[in-house]
Amino acid sequence: MTNAICIHEYGGPEVLKWEAVDVGAPGAGQVRLKQTAVGLNYIDVYLRTGTYPQPEFPFTPGMEGAGEVTEVGEGVTDLAVGDRVAYAGPVGGYSEERVIPADRVVKIPDGVDDRTAAAMMLQGMTARYLLRRTYEVGPATTLLFHAAAGGVGLIACQWAAHLGATIIGTVGSEEKAELARAHGCTHTINYGDEDFVARVKEITDGAGVDVVYDSIGQATFPGSLDCLKPLGLWATFGQASGPLPEINMGILAQKGSLFATRPTLFNYVAKREDLLETANDLFDVVRNGHVKINVNQTYPLADAADAHRDLEGRKTTGSTVLLP
Repeated sequence: MTNAICIHEYGGPEVLKWEAVDVGAPGAGQVRLKQTAVGLNYIDVYLRTGTYPQPEFPFTPGMEGAGEVTEVGEGVTDLAVGDRVAYAGPVGGYSEERVIPADRVVKIPDGVDDRTAAAMMLQGMTARYLLRRTYEVGPATTLLFHAAAGGVGLIACQWAAHLGATIIGTVGSEEKAELARAHGCTHTINYGDEDFVARVKEITDGAGVDVVYDSIGQATFPGSLDCLKPLGLWATFGQASGPLPEINMGILAQKGSLFATRPTLFNYVAKREDLLETANDLFDVVRNGHVKINVNQTYPLADAADAHRDLEGRKTTGSTVLLP
């Protein structure tokens, strides 16, 4: 037996229960991990509240972590007992130990510690696909990144700066504005006391941006569209402020023949080769110092409810790790 956070009904942080569970041996194509660190992400809130419904109760939330392989199932040839590995998905991370498909984990290279790996897999690979595949960012790019001081935002700002882009980031306080600028954000907008659409137009001399990366949802729609150049791309990849309304596609024509996409990491890394390419690109920029992963908060895994309260209360910055 081992311990894990279990959810028996959807609800607030109080539904996160620390319980004994039986993990079992790995089956064919699986490995068993003893976890050393578990990442906290906003998707965990969506799992807890039922925004992303799960097939059955009870279930263990959590989408990323790092640890050591302790058992290898039949047919697994590229991993061995003792390997340090990390993953982003599938659900089940809030546990001291877990069984996971072997094709979903990647080896952690020397020079990257377990806490850093656990903190960066979901957020870092999200930043990677957004900047390298959803829209290929380069020196000619001007972009708007909402929640620039969040976990994905701080990674994306550093990475986009490394790629030579001009980065406009929205934040909720002057403290977060300073943090975003320290991580490569060229211009910051405090949406609490500034109109972000008007400021983007001012910063870009009326031209608008090439791409908007929007994980906020309801509160930034349709303003995000008004920040784009004609033929610009709106990438909406989250809904921290609530779900978007039903969208009449005609609005994209009205605002400049815009493109819109609702990407998810799991489509971008569905193939094993895409997962390895994405993860290794992330490991490279971290090991080379182009992107620093800020683990600004740690909590005992048993206290996951406190971590969720702070995350939803916007009290966290950068990345947060839960320690089994």
